[in-house]
Amino acid sequence: MTHLVVEPRSFFFGTPVVLISTLNEDGSANLAPMSSAWWMRWSCMLGLSAKGKTVQNLRRERQCVLNLPSWDLGGAVDRLQDTTGLNPVPEDKAARGYRYEPDKFGAAQLTPVASELVGPPRVAECPVQLEAVIEAVHPFGRADEQLVGIEARIVRAHIEESILVPGQHQYVDGDTWSPLIFSFGEFYGLSSAPTATSAA
Repeated sequence: MTHLVVEPRSFFFGTPVVLISTLNEDGSANLAPMSSAWWMRWSCMLGLSAKGKTVQNLRRERQCVLNLPSWDLGGAVDRLQDTTGLNPVPEDKAARGYRYEPDKFGAAQLTPVASELVGPPRVAECPVQLEAVIEAVHPFGRADEQLVGIEARIVRAHIEESILVPGQHQYVDGDTWSPLIFSFGEFYGLSSAPTATSAA
């Protein structure tokens, strides 16, 4: 076995895609895909760009829903890729082809459904919907990258019954559910070939 010293473009070895729903200043919903998230018990750490609308909303409202799509929702996630809730569109995003989209749920062809303990809506089509509150926001990485690590605490979990272990509803059946995984620029299910190219 030979190992080479290299400088990879990214270290996205494989993490679940999350559709984060937040509330804008006017009470409308924002929906954004991301893939830098990890969980420990009922807490989650999110890695995001501080320049985006999602982080603005999280700082202000301190609430969100972490919606985890299955692999077959890759198309919906792709429909959000070049959209932003910021108006006007920041110059760096405009240069990359982003457009302002006030109706993110409509653009993704997804359905909002009311949450129970937080303001932002859940995504009806996602098998896992985690209502959460924000505990802290930390600067992350180099200052010029403007990245933040956001601690979210889950306050309510909605799990589609079909992916739960029968008779043991505190466990998700990993053989039944195939979450959408982002790995090195492509979407995967846990046991599928790449489904689409993306930049979540």
